[in-house]
Amino acid sequence: MMQSFTRRFVLGGLAALTVGAAPAPSAPLVLAAASLQESLSAAADAWAKSGHPRPVISFAASSTLARQIESGAPGDLFASADEDWMDALAAKGLLANGTRSDLVGNRLVVVEPAGRRSAIPTSGPRLARVLGAGPLAMADPDSVPAGKYGKAALEKLGAWQAVAPHVVRAENVRAALALVERGAAPFGIVYLTDAKASTKVRVAGVFPRTSHPPILYPIARLARSTNPEAAGFRRFLLSSRGRMIFARFGFGAPVR
Repeated sequence: MMQSFTRRFVLGGLAALTVGAAPAPSAPLVLAAASLQESLSAAADAWAKSGHPRPVISFAASSTLARQIESGAPGDLFASADEDWMDALAAKGLLANGTRSDLVGNRLVVVEPAGRRSAIPTSGPRLARVLGAGPLAMADPDSVPAGKYGKAALEKLGAWQAVAPHVVRAENVRAALALVERGAAPFGIVYLTDAKASTKVRVAGVFPRTSHPPILYPIARLARSTNPEAAGFRRFLLSSRGRMIFARFGFGAPVR
């Protein structure tokens, strides 16, 4: 009887050691548009405070991240600054079915160094004269969402042809913002949330919503992801608590 008890005790202890040695859940890898830097980092901090591993976030232009995903780069979630790059991944079967949702919306603005006090007109000829007078910092209008929105707005307002020769193309919207912060360009086109994140620039003008496609940030889990934490973090971002975090940084509800 004593031998049986001892055997049960040892086996129970081994079971406890096995449970105790179970690996902790790993942090999900999130690939996110550069303009989400402050807001998504704050959301990751809040998620970690609730007892989860803090997500690892890689910020870059949506175009750059989408190309990395197409090339097989690891990742669990993708948050894009426009629908086109998410559509491209969906067309190649790289998104997990049923996980794509609109996360937040944004506005497009013209910024200038904080010490200036310009008022940017929205009519074509006057807008062309102001922005076409010197370097205009923009994310690459051929591929990066912020640049594509900016080009669409300038085309709609009849100013693109005059402005295009003076555009300084940046690799992402934060790089465009940095050019204005350093005084390398008198004006830049960025998102409203980028302007709010900097004390070195001010908003000189806001583009009408009707001048460009709706600015939407879709989020989806990648098909190759096997991390269970990714699904939970995605749900958190889309929850009322998650949306409140984004609102603190100037993002709005996604509006089509």
